[in-house]
Amino acid sequence: MTRTRSMGDAGGMNEDLHIIGSTAIPAAELRWRFSRSSGPGGQGVNTTDSRVELSFDLASTTVFSPERQARALDRLAGRLVDGVLTIAASEHRSQLRNREAARARLAMALRDAVAPEPAKRRPTKPSRGSQRRRLDAKKRRSDVKRLRRSRED
Repeated sequence: MTRTRSMGDAGGMNEDLHIIGSTAIPAAELRWRFSRSSGPGGQGVNTTDSRVELSFDLASTTVFSPERQARALDRLAGRLVDGVLTIAASEHRSQLRNREAARARLAMALRDAVAPEPAKRRPTKPSRGSQRRRLDAKKRRSDVKRLRRSRED
């Protein structure tokens, strides 16, 4: 049995999700789903809905600027289903810790997705001094190996 809730009744996690700078996702745009988790859990494993799925509709949100939203949709295309990004967390035994983990992973995924492209690397040449030092080191090493060879006259 799975249950779907909005953040309002999720108990203690009803604050906005901070992404980057002053950008935050309102709690009302986050959808939570809880189900039974597999794996160890003791006596409560069969009665506790500790697995958490956190969904965010990236395609219809107005939180991001159009260019940031387009960048995020492009970068997360492989993880989206109808424009919705879903994060699942079931690594902890408690639902609260799984909720915290899902919030953190959603924030990190969105932060990485909306970040601008890094500056292109400018190709550079090794300096004349570094080239000379490299060749000198090779020459020294070659001399050491040459001197180690046995002389058969």
